Amino acid sequence: MTLDTAPPGAQLPEHPEFLWRTPEPKKSYDVVIVGGGGHGLATAHYLAKNHGITDVAVLERGWLAGGNMARNTTLIRSNYLWDESARIYEHALRLWEGLEDDLDYPILFKQCGVLNLAHTLQDVRDSVRRVEANKLNGIDAHWVDPDEVKKLCPIVNVSNDIRYPVLGATYQPRAGIAKHDYVAWGFARRADQAGIDIIQNCEVTGFLTDGDRVTGVRTTQGDVGAGRVALCAAGHTSTLTDMLGIRTPLQSHPLQALVSELLEPVHPTIVMSNAVHVYVSQAHKGELVMGAGVDSYNGYGQRGAFHVIERQMAAAVELFPVFARAHLLRTWAGIVDVCPDASPIVGRTPYENLYLNAGWGTGGFKATPGIGWCLADTIAHDEPHEFVAPFGLDRFVTGALVDEHGAAGVAH
Repeated sequence: MTLDTAPPGAQLPEHPEFLWRTPEPKKSYDVVIVGGGGHGLATAHYLAKNHGITDVAVLERGWLAGGNMARNTTLIRSNYLWDESARIYEHALRLWEGLEDDLDYPILFKQCGVLNLAHTLQDVRDSVRRVEANKLNGIDAHWVDPDEVKKLCPIVNVSNDIRYPVLGATYQPRAGIAKHDYVAWGFARRADQAGIDIIQNCEVTGFLTDGDRVTGVRTTQGDVGAGRVALCAAGHTSTLTDMLGIRTPLQSHPLQALVSELLEPVHPTIVMSNAVHVYVSQAHKGELVMGAGVDSYNGYGQRGAFHVIERQMAAAVELFPVFARAHLLRTWAGIVDVCPDASPIVGRTPYENLYLNAGWGTGGFKATPGIGWCLADTIAHDEPHEFVAPFGLDRFVTGALVDEHGAAGVAH
């Protein structure tokens, strides 16, 4: 959203160039966070707010939040199957619900709800199982039949004579969307107010080590000493861990999305479909925001293959016939880092003062405040916060995986 296209009555933020300083990096910091996206900025904020740690630098190789934070579809929900996943995402959702007050900044958080459609009998069984698991974890979740789907989102095609008839859906009313750049600016502003240095155009090119400790980072703006280092670089994490000889089971893939032209309000909630692999919401300005599955090949290019978009649009038009008359405005791609069990890696590494936050795949945005809170706690106490303890790197040795493949519908 540009400032001149905000919805009526919206409180406009300050221009981003006035929200934080542009300092030169100091010689050293207590904590250096590599990655100036949502996770890095949220970690910096909660280090200051919750633990009083302000001698912190956030290093971003490009412009602030210009990676996946600027290239996602902003969906926020917590209706994951497994206890471990539900716990961290529900913690994040509760923080989202109070984030505007915490940051004293508008983020346009809108709790419009999310429908995860079921198209086969197995979908129905899996969905009902997930609803019951969510309820056991205190998460708002409902099973709704096709008539109720139609009431919640009148433009969904619930006819029986389509390839993937809608047999029902899970529904989480508290799910929603937020304005991604406002979220980043709000965290950056708060971190800057606490005295934290946010340094853009500062790429990490290597590490300084002493035995099993990282003593600093090499950057395009010179060497920076560090008492502790946190890696929050999303799709590029494995390029950093490779420099340190740390093996991580990460694969990076392009993930595409698109928006339509501006439309009058027609789509009141978020709708996701795993079988046809498309998800749709309508943003605050009026554009339809649509996402698909990851491209199958590995790569760091922020672009994708046309056939993925073609399949995505074919699915969207079948589920939402009214979309056939909408015009595509633009497409883009982010770089997602995916683990074998489709769950993140958070916590300590073989280096005693190096912390890893990676592998969020397509779920990184919704986790932003939750992982910032938990990673800050982990860094401050040098012990994994209870919500991220199950997601340590060592689980790929012990076999204690948290397999979220398809367990939460489309993993976005």
